[in-house]
Amino acid sequence: MSTIIDHEQVQDNEPKTHALIAYILMTIGLLTAIPILFGALWAMIKRKDAAGTVYHSHYTNAIRTFWWSLLWTIIGGILVLVLVGYVVLGLVWLWIGYRMINGMVKLLNDKPYPI
Repeated sequence: MSTIIDHEQVQDNEPKTHALIAYILMTIGLLTAIPILFGALWAMIKRKDAAGTVYHSHYTNAIRTFWWSLLWTIIGGILVLVLVGYVVLGLVWLWIGYRMINGMVKLLNDKPYPI
């Protein structure tokens, strides 16, 4: 019995799959930090492939989340010297988690991420 593969359908799912990979890597990065960089790079590289699809906004979300979290992590790291940095770092961690989980939920329901 042979299976017919619809290549258009496979290509249509690629932007969704790549966005999910970026989200998963960035979520894992909440525990070990390095995968956040890989997830952001993945999103930056694959973003152009999602142009014109409902998934493009998810790449933008992942990239913006990375850059803003990097900025606030640096600020929080500096502010650790006066102890308030721990609060900033904790809030950054929660914010990344929220954006990744919210993004995955919207992605899996084929909805754009509101930018």
